[in-house]
Parts: sequence; C-alpha cells; structure tokens
Amino acid sequence: MGSVGSKAGGTKNEESGDVDDGSVQGSQLYVSLKMEVDPNSYKRLGDLVPHVYGSAHMVGSWDPSKAIVMERETTSIWEISFVAPSDHETLDFKFLLKPRYAASPCIIEEGSKRFLSGGNIMDRDAGSTAMFRFPESSSSIIEFPVHVKADRVSPFALAGSWRAYKENLQSHGSMVRGIPDVSIDSVPLTPSMEGGGIHALELELEHYEVPAPALEVNCESQYEADKAEDPRIFQRQSSIINSTSQESLENSVTKDLLACHVQLLPKVSGAVPDAHSSIQPATSEGESLKTEHLFLRPDNFQGQYVDRGVGNSPRPFRLGTGKISTERDLKLDAPHEDMPKAAGAVAAAAVADRMLGPKEHRQLAVILVGLPARGKTFTSAKLTRYLRWLGHDTKHFNVGKYRRIKHGSTQCADFFRADNQEGVEARNEVAILAMEDMLAWMAEGGQVGIFDATNTTRQRRNMLLKMAEGKCKVIFLETICNDRAVVNKNIALKIQQSPDYADESDYETAHKDFTDRLSNYEKVYEPVEEGSYIKMIDMASGQGGQLQVNNISGYLPGRMVFFLVNTHITPRPILLTRHGESQDNVRGRIGGDPALSEAGERYAKKLGEFVNRRLKSERTASIWTSTLQRTILTARQIAGFPKVQWRALDEINAGVCEGMTYEEIKINMPEEYKARKLDKLRYRYPRGESYLDVIQRLEPVIIELERQRAPVVVISHQAVLRALYAYFADKPLQEIPHLEVPLHTIIEIQMGVTGVQEKRYKLMDTSS
Repeated sequence: MGSVGSKAGGTKNEESGDVDDGSVQGSQLYVSLKMEVDPNSYKRLGDLVPHVYGSAHMVGSWDPSKAIVMERETTSIWEISFVAPSDHETLDFKFLLKPRYAASPCIIEEGSKRFLSGGNIMDRDAGSTAMFRFPESSSSIIEFPVHVKADRVSPFALAGSWRAYKENLQSHGSMVRGIPDVSIDSVPLTPSMEGGGIHALELELEHYEVPAPALEVNCESQYEADKAEDPRIFQRQSSIINSTSQESLENSVTKDLLACHVQLLPKVSGAVPDAHSSIQPATSEGESLKTEHLFLRPDNFQGQYVDRGVGNSPRPFRLGTGKISTERDLKLDAPHEDMPKAAGAVAAAAVADRMLGPKEHRQLAVILVGLPARGKTFTSAKLTRYLRWLGHDTKHFNVGKYRRIKHGSTQCADFFRADNQEGVEARNEVAILAMEDMLAWMAEGGQVGIFDATNTTRQRRNMLLKMAEGKCKVIFLETICNDRAVVNKNIALKIQQSPDYADESDYETAHKDFTDRLSNYEKVYEPVEEGSYIKMIDMASGQGGQLQVNNISGYLPGRMVFFLVNTHITPRPILLTRHGESQDNVRGRIGGDPALSEAGERYAKKLGEFVNRRLKSERTASIWTSTLQRTILTARQIAGFPKVQWRALDEINAGVCEGMTYEEIKINMPEEYKARKLDKLRYRYPRGESYLDVIQRLEPVIIELERQRAPVVVISHQAVLRALYAYFADKPLQEIPHLEVPLHTIIEIQMGVTGVQEKRYKLMDTSS
C-alpha cells in the first residue's frame, strides 16, 4: 500500500490522559497525493502528465476527461492536495496519465481502486507504486512510487500550509510563471481567426450581445449635466409637507427596533438595562460609513470596540496590563464620521488629519471656470466619479441644471449677454442657490463639492469665494481649449444633447443661437489669476497640452492634479473579462492559483477569436492580465498584441481562507463568515484583504486606463473587475461586492467625450 503518514487515528493527550478520537470541532484532513517520476521515465512520457480522478466530492469524477492535473512540486515529484472533513466518507480514486490540456491519450493505472477512509489508506494489491501499461506492447509497464499523506489540521494551520505551497511553487517556477511580465506575441492571425473557421465566431458580434444592467449614469439620452445632483433648494417645500407624517412613522419604527434590541440583549450584572437611558447604539469600524451594528451596548460596559482588521467583527481591546480600556482611556474622542469610506492611503491621510490636526479645510470646493463647450461638465463628472470611487464623499453641482429648473430651458442667447441686467441677476441667483446647496451639504458631512458653471468673470468668482470663506477651501479648475476642431465637435454634441435645444428641431438655428451665446461669454471672459487654481490647457485630445498649478497643496488636491494630468477624451474601448472557468471554480474554492478547467480552456479559445476579430484594426491595443496562471492561460489564445502582467490585478487575497470553500468557512470560522455577510465591502479576510484594499491597489490601474489612447483588454478576477467596473459605471462603494460580473462574458466600456457606454457579450454559458 502507498506510504501513509496520518494523524487521523486516535491520539493520546499527554496532560489529561484522554484519547482524542479526531472529533475536535473544526479540524480537517489535509490530504496530499504525490507521485515520483524520475527524469528518464519523464522523457518517455512525452506530453503525458500525472492526474488523479475518482470521487466527485473530492477529486473530480470517474470521467477520465475530467481528471485533476497534478502539479510539479520538484524535478521528480508531482503533487495534488485537497481538504477533506475529518469524518469524510470513503474516498476512492486512481492515478492516470494524460496531456495537461487534452482529453486523450489517457493511460489509467493498473489494479483496483485506492481507498482513503478516515485519513487511512485501506489495503490495496498495488502496494506503494502506480503501474501504467503503455499501448506499444502489453509488457511495456512503468512503475512510479506514490505517497499518500493525511494530516489533521486546523483551518489556520491549513492556510499556512497553503501559503507555503504557493511560495514553493513560485520559487521553483512553472510553465506559466516562466512568462516574462511584459511580452509581445507576434504570432500573425491565422485564417481561422480572420476568416471565421469552424472555431471562429459563427455570426457578427451582435449575436453574442446581452443586455447590460440598467445604468442611469450611462444613459445616452440623458444630458451629462443632468447627471449632477438634484437641486435641494427646490425640494424643501415638499420635504416640509411630508415631515409630520414621516416623523410619526420614524418614531414608531424606532420604538419597535429598540424593543427588539432590548429583547436580544444579554443580561448585564443579572439585570436588563433600561431601554431609554443606559443603552446606546454600538458602533465600531462601521462608523466610517455612518452605519450602526445590529447590537447595542450599555453605558457601563467597560470595553472598546475596535477594528481588528476583519470587517464588522468588533472585539474588546485589552491593554497589556490586562485591564480592558475604554475609549476615554485611549484618548480617541475625535468624531468617527470624519473618516472617509475608504482604506489604505486615503484612510491614513484622514487619520493623520484627525490625530494631528489638518493643515487645511477638510471640505474642498472645486469651482469650474471656462467658456462653454470646453469640457467643463465632462471633466466635472469624471473627477466626481474618481473621487467617489476612492472613497471621498463627492457631489457634482451643475448650475445650468438650477437655471433650467428655475427659469426654464428655452432661454435664447440674449439671456447670456453681459449688458442684460435682468439675465445677469437671474444667473447670479441660481449660482447662489447652487453654492448654498453645496455649502449646506458640506456642513452635513460632505467632503468635495464640484461646482460646475462658466464663472468667467472675477466678480462672479469673488462672490463665490466670499460665500465659501471660513467654510471650505476653494480651488478653481479652468479648462481652456484653443483647438477649433475640438470646440466645434463639442458644440455639435452640446446642441444634440443639451435640454436647452430639445425643442429646437432646426440644427442651424440652434447652432447660431449657441455660437451667439458663446460670443457673449467670450466678450467678458477673464482667465483665472487669483487664489488656488489648476489650468488645463489644450489637454482634451491627450496629445500634449499643459497643466498649470498655482498655490496647490495637500493630500487630496495633489491626488486631483495627478488624475487630471493623465486624463483625456480620446474615444477607445476597454474590454473587461474574468478568466475562463478554473478548476477551483468547479470545486467552489476561493483564492489559490489553479489552472483552467476544460470549459475555461474553451472560453480562452473563444476569447482569442473574439478579441482578434473585434480589435483586428486596432493593432496598438494591449492585453493586461494578473500574475495568476488562470488569467495568463486565458490570454494565451490572443495573438499579435503586447501582454502585460499586473500584480495589482490579482484576485482579492483571502488570507487564511485561501483554498477553502464558503461552506468550510461557515462551519470552521463562523464569526468570519457572519462578519463578511454583514459588510462585504469593508470585511477583511484574516491576514488578507477587503474590497476597499483592492480599490486602493487598483488606483494605478485606473490612472493608466485613463491615460491609454488605444484599446485595452483586462483579463482579471471577479472582485477586481467589480471594483474596476464600479469606477466606470459610477456605482456606490457599498454596491461593489454585489455587482454582476459573470464568467465567460466580456464587458466592453466605451470611453469618449459623450461619457461612458457599455455593451456585454456572452461567448458561452458556464455549463457549456
């Protein structure tokens, strides 16, 4: 029988003398199957590599084509490992030889099945070797030594073993990791790729297109400026009307919730605390999102709930003296609501401001300046999307939207003349209303307000500076474009999309009115020379231009400058797709570095055909993958494009949970399972990452995607693509962990001056 080193049998506890029957809660069996293949025999195998197949619950099924490949651990050892419950049913399996990426030829080991029961190998005639009979002659038999080991381990020890295995695999290298980080595949297109052979796309791309999720922000019929925040000043009257009935409803709901919480509270000192005086909503890390946990704590509870790096799993923080410290003891009295909805660098900057005192206002007003048709609204929307994605509470206030609501959308060019006193007063009125709304929003906790208007005179800008004095820091963002071709294109888009010309059917009439309006602004235009400002000069096309900065300092303004210097409006597609189905996808395991399943291999082929057809005229495109082999293997069929590996595109690090199924986490780590379920956005796997951590490491990817002028295909993982997709779709942070990014589907993001549009192509079903 194969050599077995097992701790599954009963062991004696030396201190207590009790016998451990292996029923310790949470323990599992880490099963390792190894085969020795000496160099001489390996040459004879050719393309054949060792596989294991058997019980569907553990190692695939009894279909040899679905056998699980063994990985090369050293020059002569091939290994596969998996986790089984300590009380698992009998596992029967066999070894076989077949190509890594093909179903045949297939050579199954001689003899009866192998059985693993309770961590012990049952007797088997084949002994400690696996015998394979090669087809060239009935007497051609090769024997390979095999080793089967089953160790009882805790989930944390299991995670440590998995990490060690990964490090060992990386240090020895593999076929995939031998690929350089940047490579250019110069293989020319084959006739099947270009001409549509039997494996090419059967029909045009529309055949694979599926409806994208409804995205109001991406709606092509909606004018970009109307995506700004709704004016609150015009909603107050209706809010007052409904306040009385709403207040009574809230009081009723609050009482019901309070009663429910009191019933769920454990007894403190043998008595139930008073519901109205001694109970307060308990908050921990959740306060950065202004949310409350579904538990309460008494005022006299001597403990501090702190973030231990595992999402909403609050634990009392105990000092080294053994005394449980309160929040007052730790001198952390600053309000938590000042913390951003973010992690990493963003949170670190906020903590520094909170602990040491900020050198600048925490609220920031970015006031746009520029003539019409210079990309102010487009820049505002883009900057708003970026800052929101990083976790800064940001809103876009468009003064044109206020004007249309207050004075209608049919104002002619005369309304914008500088000598039309009535028009000047009306435009100043709506600017004041928008500024008041923005300042009121900041007073309630908002961080960055984007004030989108022309603001072409010093008088208007001084008025806004005076309103903001003592309330927020102001930075002027001026957009200047001297390229008449770009301006004319923007004018045409403005006429087509703006509600100001929705009722004007004659394009020439609308065009004349808008150019007259533009002329009125040009007569009084005064470039920004005062205060803190950023000037974007001829940067629309991404072909150079200038970014001038004056009196800009601080963490957040610096991030804005870095973002703006890399942006442009050159139209180009960005294709997002997950890797093909992996072997761990089939087994329901998270993390790891598995190879593709057969379905994943088929998707890789279809993806290569799709990309080569979709981008056949875009030879400057590039392919980005993570450093994990399932994305690299998926990109292998895409020919003729540079391929770049990004560590930042690796899947979310599941820490000690790597290689486990969610069911195993639920059984063995119930607190972690519940914490993740409560708040997937901020939950951090023990010694791993949260979605907010992923967002922070993806910022360089976003900056480079904005800077690129050619198409990019990003092949990555579910959590990573959720975060990237949320940036383009302007999705709230809390929605990121729940966004739909299915396998074997391409999400095409089209970036351009009109905003962001989306198409989806499903090349195959996961089950196909």
